[in-house]
Amino acid sequence: MKLLRRVAVLILLLVVVFGVFFYLRPVTIARGWQTLRLRFNGTEVHHVVVNGIQMRYEALGPADGKPVVLVHGLGGNGEDWRHMAPYFVKLGYRVYMPDLPGYGGSERPANFSYSIADEATTLVSWMDALGLKQVDLGGWSMGGWIVQTVAYNHPERVDKLMIFDSAGLKMKPDWNTALFTPQTPEELDQLDALLLPNPPNVPGFVAKDIIRFSSQRGWVIKRAIASMLSANDVMDAKLPTLKMKTLIVWDADDRITPLSEGEAIHQLIPGSEFFVIKGCGHMAPVNCTKEIGPKVAEFLQK
Repeated sequence: MKLLRRVAVLILLLVVVFGVFFYLRPVTIARGWQTLRLRFNGTEVHHVVVNGIQMRYEALGPADGKPVVLVHGLGGNGEDWRHMAPYFVKLGYRVYMPDLPGYGGSERPANFSYSIADEATTLVSWMDALGLKQVDLGGWSMGGWIVQTVAYNHPERVDKLMIFDSAGLKMKPDWNTALFTPQTPEELDQLDALLLPNPPNVPGFVAKDIIRFSSQRGWVIKRAIASMLSANDVMDAKLPTLKMKTLIVWDADDRITPLSEGEAIHQLIPGSEFFVIKGCGHMAPVNCTKEIGPKVAEFLQK
């Protein structure tokens, strides 16, 4: 009985410690759970040094499958594609989901510009490091701008191009870009309202930890936004030269990159396909994969 009481006390203590840690660091717990989930579903996690920067990336699917590279958006990481990846794997693809420099588990060097041009150059160098000569290439939001740049600068490296709710044109945002580095729960709520038509109710302790986590990396996002707003890397005059098959996926309710931007990109890229959904906002590749996945699969099988 004495041993059982000790075990019960120990279990209770562990539960209390976990509860306190979860209350103080829910983002850390969520990221740890995500890592465990990746291990169980067969996702490989690797690191490679590219131009002096250590980059983390995930890989899923048969090793000899045709490579598809998926590039995340501002403030995101490769795990943002976790719901889309199975659609590619089902087609026999080898799916690569890198964390760009400054994001996720990749390094954040202080001397890196975090501009679209430099992220695109680093992405090509990362492909070189992995021996990926030609890929199907997809990008979401800022990542969509990056893959457009890669397709323009290195068309021989891109077989098919996929663009999801992307930036890239010379259009000034009509929303407060400072919300991408929220300083208060109210600003976090405003950001969620921009990203999602029906934003969740984030508990106060979770919001506090998200803001803490964001503040550690906010300087990267601020530098990236400043570079994008400079319009040095805009694609307006470059997109008409793209020759590869291109699929453009957009949500009609997107407030970050409005539907008008998707329509303009569609008009600029010769022969591009344009697929519009509704009700998912800017987070369509995460929240609307049931609608998007089959369309992407159909495009890739043509």
